[in-house]
Amino acid sequence: MIVSMENVVQEGKVKIIRLELGPFGTNTYIVVCRDTGESLIVDVPGEVDKILGRLEGTVPKYIVITHGHIDHISALVELKDELGVPVAIHSLDANNLPFDPDIELKDGDYVQVGNIRLKVLHTPGHTPGSICLSINELLISGDTIFPGGPGKTRTPGDFKQIINSLRDKVFVIPDDTTVYPGHGDSTVVGKEKEKFAIFMSRPHGPALHGDVLWLSS
Repeated sequence: MIVSMENVVQEGKVKIIRLELGPFGTNTYIVVCRDTGESLIVDVPGEVDKILGRLEGTVPKYIVITHGHIDHISALVELKDELGVPVAIHSLDANNLPFDPDIELKDGDYVQVGNIRLKVLHTPGHTPGSICLSINELLISGDTIFPGGPGKTRTPGDFKQIINSLRDKVFVIPDDTTVYPGHGDSTVVGKEKEKFAIFMSRPHGPALHGDVLWLSS
């Protein structure tokens, strides 16, 4: 596997292009089937011209939104107008979009792009409709997990929910799965599981939530 600031390539059928865009440094991922040239876009924070430039030579099929926060959808209307492809999001975050989605996703659904199948994992906590997308030994995680901790939560109940999402959906996939989050650099499932185990071995107050780090919270 070759990783750089913008381009992530896995040997085989999948090519992933990462673009860090918008005022919050949000990651857009372009997933390309290397067999067919079909592609999909994951999250649309801004700078549509850059996204369109990296889509050249591919056949866009879908825009998938990991969750409905503004820093992941700011350029959605513009990109939808440019491409005319279906927009997909989990039903519980659908009301955050500026228009009705074409596809409402649920846990266990698959999105087909060429010869690639991306499995939808519903991972609530950061938002009610947060999802991850699993492709072989790759996971596009939105704001569910980052290197060193989970996504930000607004209440203790949300924090408990994101912990359950990670334990039940993310930490059960192979340890060598590379995780591509909604902001910042990639990590690996096994590395995060080790940090999570340390976190869980320590006592924490019932009000814990917000920006939590596995090793210092």
